Amino acid sequence: MKYQIMIGILFTLLAKRHVSAGELAGKYDVSVRSIYRYIDEMSLAGIPIDVARGARGGIFISDAYKLPKGMMTKEEYAQAIDAMLAVHEQLKNPVLRSAIDKLTAQVKSEKFDLSLSGNLLVDSGTWGDERKFSEKLSTLERAIQMQETLSIDYTDRGGERTKRNIQPHLLVYKQNIWYVYAYCKMREAFRLFKVGRIRSMVSIGETFERVAFSREDIPLSFWTSGDHVIEARFEISAETLPFAEEWLGVENVREKEGKFYADVRLPDDESLIGKILSAGSGFKVLSPESLSKRVFNEAQKIIKSYD
Repeated sequence: MKYQIMIGILFTLLAKRHVSAGELAGKYDVSVRSIYRYIDEMSLAGIPIDVARGARGGIFISDAYKLPKGMMTKEEYAQAIDAMLAVHEQLKNPVLRSAIDKLTAQVKSEKFDLSLSGNLLVDSGTWGDERKFSEKLSTLERAIQMQETLSIDYTDRGGERTKRNIQPHLLVYKQNIWYVYAYCKMREAFRLFKVGRIRSMVSIGETFERVAFSREDIPLSFWTSGDHVIEARFEISAETLPFAEEWLGVENVREKEGKFYADVRLPDDESLIGKILSAGSGFKVLSPESLSKRVFNEAQKIIKSYD
């Protein structure tokens, strides 16, 4: 962890050139004293970092400093730049953009040919959203950086629509879905909010003190236990196989006597029945019976709506 933080400090300095010890301490959840200790070790390693005390002080790195030649291979540069570009495409973070430009300049100075770069794109928005989803992510990311309380119009998994104030701490990308980990003032607890369910958000002009937390505090397995999970078995036709493999994962689909089956654990949310129905007649629920009946009843409702 120590060396990961030191590498993070280095890239932060390369992007901003001047930063306060308090800002770094908050970013990496360590004490200011630890930051100064890491800076001392980095200086001893030959990185030109200066520390100035006082109101206009802070931690500086020389404008002439670049990463040592040969520190990264061409492939490592390409992958790093691709990943950063993919995230920047969603967040539009100026600091991240600066880091990308510096890495790109470093590549040019080492005369690497990155003509094959640009093979990664992350777009989590809905079709035809005209960048509105990216704008939501940018608003959330800015609120996290500035520690601003947001008022959001949110629809939960049960369909209930509420107005609530949240203190956003972290953006989470899991299973192709963006969430914001935030303290909900209405529930008086931290929650994961699906960004796609946030209809609108606005800063209310209040700031908050960031709460220290670890990865273990974030409910990343929030749907893998309890009433929100269902164990299901499906029979899949050859025509529906591509859909099943994409949704359920190729590792969960097996062939037996010319037929295809899948045994999976799925989040039992509001989208499950619609997802099954979207596969058509070639995707059949074998168990549990309760899920089969729910799909049948919903299909009957659809048929009646066309009478």
